[in-house]
Amino acid sequence: MVEFTLDGQAVSAPEGELLVHALARHGTFVPTLCHDAKLDPYGGCRVCVVELEGAPRPVPACATRVTAGMSISTNGRAGELRRTLTEMLLVEHLNANPGGRPNELVSLAQELGAEAPFVLPDAKREPYDDRNKLMGYDPDACILCARCVRYTQEVMMCSALSLEGRGAEGAEARIVPTWDRSWLDTECELCGGCLSVCPTGAIYEKFLEGAPAGQEQGLEKVKSTCTFCGVGCQIDLNVEPETKRIAKVTSDPSYVSNEGDLCVKGRFAFNFVHHPDRLTEPLVRGEDGELHPTDWDTALRLAAEGLRRVMHEHGTQSVGVLSSARLTNEENFLIQKLARTALRTNSVHSCEAT
Repeated sequence: MVEFTLDGQAVSAPEGELLVHALARHGTFVPTLCHDAKLDPYGGCRVCVVELEGAPRPVPACATRVTAGMSISTNGRAGELRRTLTEMLLVEHLNANPGGRPNELVSLAQELGAEAPFVLPDAKREPYDDRNKLMGYDPDACILCARCVRYTQEVMMCSALSLEGRGAEGAEARIVPTWDRSWLDTECELCGGCLSVCPTGAIYEKFLEGAPAGQEQGLEKVKSTCTFCGVGCQIDLNVEPETKRIAKVTSDPSYVSNEGDLCVKGRFAFNFVHHPDRLTEPLVRGEDGELHPTDWDTALRLAAEGLRRVMHEHGTQSVGVLSSARLTNEENFLIQKLARTALRTNSVHSCEAT
């Protein structure tokens, strides 16, 4: 730990820690639009600038590390610079709500009382459409922070997205799938990680396109565990308060064991929950050969009687148990214990192994 000065007060932090994190731990929130704790320091949006004693100009807190004896000021001209930088981003922010996702730029502007002094005449960017049915992208909502590009490169270790039109063609700059192809034709797995880190909602769920502003904030979050494999990723089911239907799935970076990352199934494959063909009660086959609804006590009793009859007539090794990779390790452990101790059979297998 080293000591440094923050707004006239002596504080301490691990040497080398990013200022934006050290300041937050000491109760000083510095906004940022390009920083993400999963990603390498970038310092692109400059909204998090603070004054560093001895530095010729303000420095970005998200790309500056703590050193012993440094003196930091978050007051003074840093606040006015933050407001000006926010206004500069707003002048070409033409669509603040393509899909109802939270917009950190709009929230920051409201907090700072910043408004776009004008709209750039060439702010309109070439629209982008993709044949994938899960994610959309609106260049007019994008602030080119490159969070999404860096996420695909640094977290997913692929080249799914890139920046085009930089440099002399800066007014034409936008995010595109690599080589301007469809998401489906790149290394992209449609995991939605780029969507989750986008600060302005420029990347959004296509099935929520046109949703009202603040739609996500109005949903009720119910923490659950994804059942598509045995990893046990923690998810939030975002439920509409009135209909109690799942509108979308998100995950928080603080969750173990997935740290907010999901696969395409975990994030997008939730429509089965409300499918009319989904079973909501047990079925048993009657004497007519057809399946009929029943209660759980009856279904479990008939299943137990059937297993006992087969074991009595043909021996315990005539019974086999097939488990699922969509269960947790703990549940699969209980299944094999049930097979070996209650059913007295060693014929236990998993569908994932075939």
